[in-house]
Amino acid sequence: MTTEATEMPVLTAKDFASDQEVRWCPRCGDYSILAQVRKVLPTLGIPREKFVFVSGIGCSSRFPYYMNTYGFHGIHGRAPAIASGIKISRPDLHVWVMTGDGDALSIGGNHLIHTIRRNIDLTIVLFNNQIYGLTKGQLSPTSPLGKRTRTSPYGSIDNPFCALSVVIGSGATFAARAVDVDIKHLAMVLERAARHRGTSFVEVYQDCNVFNTGAYSYATSRAEKAEHVVYLEHGKPLVFGKDRDKGIRLDAAGRPEVVQLGDGITEDDLLVHDEKAPTPSLAFLLAQMRYPEFPEPLGVFRCVERPTYEQALEDQMKQVVESEGEGDLEKLYTSGDTWTVS
Repeated sequence: MTTEATEMPVLTAKDFASDQEVRWCPRCGDYSILAQVRKVLPTLGIPREKFVFVSGIGCSSRFPYYMNTYGFHGIHGRAPAIASGIKISRPDLHVWVMTGDGDALSIGGNHLIHTIRRNIDLTIVLFNNQIYGLTKGQLSPTSPLGKRTRTSPYGSIDNPFCALSVVIGSGATFAARAVDVDIKHLAMVLERAARHRGTSFVEVYQDCNVFNTGAYSYATSRAEKAEHVVYLEHGKPLVFGKDRDKGIRLDAAGRPEVVQLGDGITEDDLLVHDEKAPTPSLAFLLAQMRYPEFPEPLGVFRCVERPTYEQALEDQMKQVVESEGEGDLEKLYTSGDTWTVS
């Protein structure tokens, strides 16, 4: 008996939208991220039942409810651990982690860095609005110095995390940054992350219209962003400015500096982006370039290949079975020091 292979139906963004009412505050940046994820997934050619979205706690963690895929709403900070278990047990699934700056970098920081160092094949999207939005405006790990919140009424004295510095320092094989309102760029970054094999980390600068509005106006305002952000393109010099007349070069000590093009300074003098550099030093240097001292980099900071954890685990298990046999669970339970309680 023969059967004809059936082609997978062509999916659209609507196919990935659940029947749940999307409930975020008006003008929240989460809407944009949701829309772009829904647009990207059909381009991957993967059936809906092969996707799993995992979240922790926070505004971003509503995400699984709004996707017509499998999903898991976990507890605070534990989304990377839950997602790791899913991916290791079912390597055929495409697992996404949707998290926030508080969820991932505070209580979940330990899980995040170990997921990244293991290079488990997950796509992690961190919504960074520099505030705890769901619990009504408290200080978060990415809130800037001096920020007045309900838990820092006189201004924050905590040095903020740079999320990309944390993940690059943890050995990320894919690290990127985008902003919520630049939808074409955001979609491009998300698609590249989804196609990368290994842990993909994307930080999205996202507006909290209620508790921290305008935090990223320098990177989102049409009138300002050309002077305050630099888009990273592999193999191209770091040029920015409304007239593309400014750039980033390294000084004699190897530190980045902003220069004006002209008067003997050309693009040949500028720092050239290399997302595939053998060491993460360039990516880390770029992550440390922060507004207002520098234009803030957007795009893919690092994209390199390294064996994934789940593949290494599968290979190890095969080697053990080949050398020692299938094993006997009952024998294992009753081996070694055992005793009977009477």
